[in-house]
This record gives sequence, C-alpha cells and structure tokens, in this order.
Amino acid sequence: MSLRRTPEVSTDGVTPKGALASLSNPNYRLYFAGQTLSLTGTWMQMTAQAWLVLTLSGSASVLGAIVALQALPILLLGPYAGVIADRVDRRRLMIVLQTIMGILAGILAVLTLGGWVQIWHVAVLALLVGLNNAFENPARQAFIHQVVGEELIRNAVTLNSVMVNAARAVGPGVAGLVLAAVGAGWCFAINALSFVAVVVSLVAMNTATIEHEEPIARAKGQLREGLRYVRGSPALWIPLVMMALVGTLAYEFQVSLPAAAADTFEGGPQALGFMTSAMGVGAVVGGLLVAARGTTGLRPLTIAAAGFGVTIAATAIAPSLPVAIAALFFVGWLSVTFMSTGNATLQLNADPRMRGRVMSLWSVAFMGSTPIGGPIIGAICEVTDARVGLGVGAVSCFVAAALGAAVWRRGNRRRPVRMRSTEGGPA
Repeated sequence: MSLRRTPEVSTDGVTPKGALASLSNPNYRLYFAGQTLSLTGTWMQMTAQAWLVLTLSGSASVLGAIVALQALPILLLGPYAGVIADRVDRRRLMIVLQTIMGILAGILAVLTLGGWVQIWHVAVLALLVGLNNAFENPARQAFIHQVVGEELIRNAVTLNSVMVNAARAVGPGVAGLVLAAVGAGWCFAINALSFVAVVVSLVAMNTATIEHEEPIARAKGQLREGLRYVRGSPALWIPLVMMALVGTLAYEFQVSLPAAAADTFEGGPQALGFMTSAMGVGAVVGGLLVAARGTTGLRPLTIAAAGFGVTIAATAIAPSLPVAIAALFFVGWLSVTFMSTGNATLQLNADPRMRGRVMSLWSVAFMGSTPIGGPIIGAICEVTDARVGLGVGAVSCFVAAALGAAVWRRGNRRRPVRMRSTEGGPA
C-alpha cells in the first residue's frame, strides 16, 4: 500500500505533546467537533430508546434482546466490513453511512412523536442501525490513523474515547430531562439533526493533508487473509481475546444500568441519566490523563482490565444510588483506559493494508459480542437482580486480566511477544 500524503501535525513540523496533542491537526479538530455533537445526540437516543423499550415491554429481557439485535450485524458482518474498509475511500463511506444514520433516527422520531411506535418498530430500526454500524465502525477506526498518523494515534484514539464519554456525560443527563418533560420522541429528533454536524465535518476536511492509503484491489480470500494475519500475531490476538471477554459481559451497561435504575434503586429516567452521566464524567477525566501519559501494550491493558473489574464490582454492591453514582465515575475512568489502550495497541501493531480488517475484529469483540452478552445479562437481571448482572461483568474483567497477566509473564520470560509502547521499546 503506497502512502502519498503526510498528515498535517503542526505548523513547525514538531509532533505536539500533551493531552490535547491531536487537536493541533485541523482535520482532526473538524472530526472531533462534528463527532462530539453527533455522539451527544446518539447517547440521548440510546438512553431514550432503553427507557422506551422498558416502558413498552416492562421487561429487561426484551431490552437485552433489542440491544443484541442492534449489535448482531457487527457480529455477523464485522470481519467482512473490515475488508470493505480496506477496499474503499473511508471518508466517503463514512459520509454515506452517517447520512443514513440520521434518516433512521428521524424515522424513529416520527413514529414516537406520532404515537405509533411499537416494539417491532424499535427492533427493525435497531437492526438497521446495527447494519450501518457494522460497516461504519472499522472505516472510522482506520480513518483516524489516516488523519493524525502514527505519532499521534494513541493520543487521538484516547481523545476519541474522551469525546464518546463526554457525550455520555451530557447526552443521558439531557435525555433524562427531555424524557421527563416531553418524551422520547424529541430525543430521537435531536439525534437525527445531530448527524448534520458530523457529515459537514467530513465534507469540509482538507483531503490534501490526509494520509492516503491506497485501497487494496478486490480479490478472493481477503477475509481469510486478515484472520490468518491476526492469528499469527500475539500482539493483535491477545488484546482481541481480552476485549471479547470484557465486551461480552462487562460492557452491557445499556441493559444493566436501566434495570438497576428502575428496580434496584427504584428510580426513574433521571436516575438512569445521572448514573450514565457519572460514567461519562469519569471517562472524560480518566481519558485526559491517559491521553497525556498513557502507554500501550499488554501490561497496561492487563492492569486496566483488573481495575475495571474492581470498579464494576464496587457498583454492584453499592448500598444506595448516590454510592452507585460515585462508583460509576470510576467505572467510566477504567472503561476508557481499557478501551483506548487496547485500541491503540492494535492500531500501532497492524500493517496499514490490514488495518481495516484488524479494527473490524476489534468492533466485533467490543460491540459484536452484545448479541451474546446482552440477552445473558438481561436474563440475569430479570431472574435475579441488576447487581448480579453487574457482578458477572466484573468477573469477566478479572478473567481477562488473569489471561493478560499469564501471557505477559510468559512473554517476559521467553520474550516471544513484543508490542510497541508509546514510551519506546516493548510494553
């Protein structure tokens, strides 16, 4: 794959430092601003959709099934979507797919505001959103590297996680107020409008300063080629297995938190908004620290997995809503640390011509695992309690940390696995 253009990093040719280093890149600033507005709307929709499903069905299992349905296309089509991300112009693909997302949100808004919405409507639209996400996620993950280059990719990935979680801090809180005041339909309408921002930001980018990665030619066996490539590199498959474990059972907060807010703590949509927002605030604080001083590799990923498990366990045993909200602040902190460390580790160790396929497997491990974990956690919450559902997620983090620790110790003795670290040398 030929590289024809150099990403614009700074005006004096020196790679910037600090927590906000990537924002020195004008294209990344555009991307960051557009995504911030859009993701705030997305978190509003996710919160409102969860509450709408619980209101219509009264069942955490149904909510788990809807969440799983939205992630099912990522599980089934994610690896193939990575092949497509390596074959096409990623920016153009993102423009098309983000436009479709806005249309789908608009349809749900009309159905809800008109009083016609039913569970099957939400299910069908969730499936279509998932289909769109299956192809958009690997393209977006790989595109960030094209915008900022290798020197700033860890910082950009972490700032991207900060952005997502800042939106999580604002979006659900606003959604709780809008839900209580005028209902879920307006949350969906606001989300539909927010996609205008991200489409405009992508169109407005200066393409001359984006690193050009020549799309690979269409050929047979490219999916198998990508899988073989990952299987042959411990620096790639170990973080992917860890994320698959954690993603399946720990990252099902769309199911466990609404159940905890409604049943365990006997709150309303405002309680859910505060709980989700606390995670977002924690993720912003933690993410900024990771962006400034974080490293990549198996050892920091293992430590993050263990810490993530501890904070989820603390939330599970919280005696009251205020204590749970405080614990969720640290859940958000360790969540973004684990996620950004794993993502950047993959980005730095992946061959450019394979990056779309590698990051598609990351999407499968992170979000595509929801069709398995969502119904499991939903059923656990319904049969027992949301505390038990959260506890299962904590255990999955501990198992992932144990796996990472075992492999890292063995690698330290035999030194067969060498991962790049932002501090230089193997992690």
